Amino acid sequence: MLPGAARQPAGDYITCDVVRESADSVLRRLQEMGVEAHGGIAADDVELTLSAAAERAAEEVPGHGEDALVWDEVAAKTGEQTALSSTFLALITVATMIAGIGVLLDQPILIVGAMVVGPEFGPLAALCVALLRRRPEIIGHSVKALAVGFLVAMAMTVVSTWGLTAAGLVSRDMLLADRPLTDFIWRPDALSWVVGILAGIAGMLSLTSKKSGSLVGVLISVTTVPAAANVAVASAYGVWHEAAGSALQLVINLAAIVLAGLLTLVVQMFWWRRVKRPAGGGVPRQRFERPPPRVTASRRPFRDEG
Repeated sequence: MLPGAARQPAGDYITCDVVRESADSVLRRLQEMGVEAHGGIAADDVELTLSAAAERAAEEVPGHGEDALVWDEVAAKTGEQTALSSTFLALITVATMIAGIGVLLDQPILIVGAMVVGPEFGPLAALCVALLRRRPEIIGHSVKALAVGFLVAMAMTVVSTWGLTAAGLVSRDMLLADRPLTDFIWRPDALSWVVGILAGIAGMLSLTSKKSGSLVGVLISVTTVPAAANVAVASAYGVWHEAAGSALQLVINLAAIVLAGLLTLVVQMFWWRRVKRPAGGGVPRQRFERPPPRVTASRRPFRDEG
């Protein structure tokens, strides 16, 4: 505690380290005290802590840090990805163009690359969180980012396909030829739902448990951007039955990811509440606990409130 160190607004500057399992409770208590309204709260991860007291705290708190839900962290992380920025539009457009070339060449490597580049999981995850927490504004931003992003990306892919055709680099015959490695993109079936649901579960778990490495694998497993690319390429050449199949594949995957992500959050929420219940729902004040995350707070009359 650094008395009077906070300047705007004036007040005390306090830092504390808590285990991730207790972070949500600590943040909620600070908000209930009005720190967020009259001062500020900042949280960040500490990668390494060497402390016997921290080890004891981690053992005494119920549950595991990787399973803990820190709602403010999840909301902040997903909320940042709902903005319809130029970077988002550029990434989804480039990804769709790459996938469009991959579809014509029947090259899974290009399809995989497009899946990794595509930024669409951010708004999808934000939509799941906003639906659960009933945030209409975030829901609107997420839907807008997805709708405008895919429409712009598909329109630009149509134009690029026409340009490549005029340059003699691709042709309609390439789309109509047998493409055994990528024709699944426009032929949705029951497995499309299965893949989308599994990807939604894995993606949400990756987001809430900070396992970003798994998230790359999730993006590779989903055919959102490739399906959009196939819609654009098929539309550019007037192959409407293939464009319709790809559009259905895109809708199935988007719906499955949102449904699975929402259900995953609900299960995590109720399961984590049950894990915390034996501990009485509180964190003993005398513990010095191990991060992540580190919480920094300031408020004018904070020292008077103990």
